[in-house]
This record gives sequence, C-alpha cells and structure tokens, in this order.
Amino acid sequence: MPKITFKPLNETIEVHSGQTLLEACHDHNVPLEGACEGSLACSTCHVIVAPAWYHKLPPASDEEEDILDKAWGVTTTSRLGCQIEITDDLDGLEVTIPEHSINFDASKKGGSR
Repeated sequence: MPKITFKPLNETIEVHSGQTLLEACHDHNVPLEGACEGSLACSTCHVIVAPAWYHKLPPASDEEEDILDKAWGVTTTSRLGCQIEITDDLDGLEVTIPEHSINFDASKKGGSR
C-alpha cells in the first residue's frame, strides 16, 4: 500500500490505492477538513504537495483551479485533497497541510447558513 507523509505533523499513513487523499485522511484521523465532503465545492481540503511529487500528479482540472483560487495560502504546488487519487506510483508522497483554511461555515452559529 502506498505511504503518504503529512507535514508539519510528521505523520505517515498507509493508503489503499483508489482512495482520494481526503478519504485517506478521514480514515486515519489526519486533520484535513472536507467541508463539502469531496464534491469540489470548497477549499478546506487544500494541501501543498512537495515539489518533487507535484508533477507526478495528473494536472488539476479547471474546476479545481477555480476552487484553489479561493484557498488561503495557495502555492504553485497546491492541490485539493479530494482531487488527488492515490495510486501505487504515489508511494512516498509528501504533502503539507496548511496552518489555516477557509471554511465559510466556521463563523456560523449552529452550522447553518
């Protein structure tokens, strides 16, 4: 199974191929939010892929790029965890979970809009 390392947590998990990075985080209690549950409607699963790994991922779709435009602290190797499908070729992948994320529901009392 591919192993993924999360910075700054310095935590490595084993992931089933075919899962998204977001799904793997939720399965292993890695603190990566996914407010839209992976429906490509928010930027709360924003991660920064280590430069050595970034070009090993399929290119981001236009929709993903549009959502990333709304993320906090975007870099040239930013991606959404819900859009990274884990394959055996990604064994050793390193990603950084940004210190902050934008969650439009965080300021709402009771979680309603």
